Amino acid sequence: MEKKNILAIIPARSGSKGLPDKNIMNFNGKPLMAYTINAARASGIFDTVHVSTDSVKYSRIAEEFGADQPFLREPKNASDGASSWDVVREVLLKYEQKEKHYQTVFLLQPTSPLRSAEDIQKAWERYNTVCAKTLVSVTEVDHPVQWCFPLNDMFLLGDFASSPYRNARRQELEIHYRENGAIYIVGVQDVLDPQFDFYQSECYGYIMDKESSIDIDTYTDFRIAEILMKDRMESERCRNHV
Repeated sequence: MEKKNILAIIPARSGSKGLPDKNIMNFNGKPLMAYTINAARASGIFDTVHVSTDSVKYSRIAEEFGADQPFLREPKNASDGASSWDVVREVLLKYEQKEKHYQTVFLLQPTSPLRSAEDIQKAWERYNTVCAKTLVSVTEVDHPVQWCFPLNDMFLLGDFASSPYRNARRQELEIHYRENGAIYIVGVQDVLDPQFDFYQSECYGYIMDKESSIDIDTYTDFRIAEILMKDRMESERCRNHV
C-alpha cells in the first residue's frame, strides 16, 4: 500500500484514574497499547507510528513494539484538561522541528485493542473515496435511542408511556450510531488551523462492528475485551492450521 506522508498517533499518557496504568496492562500477554501499535504497523499505511506519552517507561515499551519515540509529551498536554487535538498538534510540531512533515494524521486510541489493521485500511479507503475532511469510526448503538427516556423525580415512566415508539419493533426503528473512539483521520493542515473543528459538514463515519468497537474504560471493559481477543486469536490459530 502506497504511503503518503501519513502519521499515526497513539495517545497513551500514564495518568489514568479509573484503571491505573491501563495503557500498559497485561492484555493476553502483551501491554494493551501494543495491539494498537501492531495494528497500525500491520496496516502498511503509515510512514511513522508514534505513541504520545509523558512516561519514559511507556515510551520504552512503545519502542520495543516498533513505535518511533524521539520525544515525550509535554506536561501541559498530559493533564486531564488537555484535548486529544492538543496532543496531535504538539506531536506534529515536534516532528516538523525534526524536518519530518506529514499530510494526514490518524489518532488511534490504545483502549481499542480489537480494532484491526483491516479496519484502519478500510477507514483510510473510505476517507479517500468520499474526499472527507475528517473521518471517525462509529458503531451501532446497543439499544434503539427511541426507547431511551428520562425518569422524573418520582421515577415515573411518563415519557415512555406516551412515546409513539413504545410498541415499535426494533427492526422498524431507524438505526443510530455512536463514536467508538478507535479511529480518527484528518489532514494535517486542517488540524493545525486555530479554527479547526473535527465535527463539521464533511466529517464522515466508518462503521465498525460492535465487538471490534469495545473501548476500555473500566475493568469490566478490560475483561470483556480480553475474552473476545482470546476467542479471535484462537479462531485465527484454527484457520491457520486447516
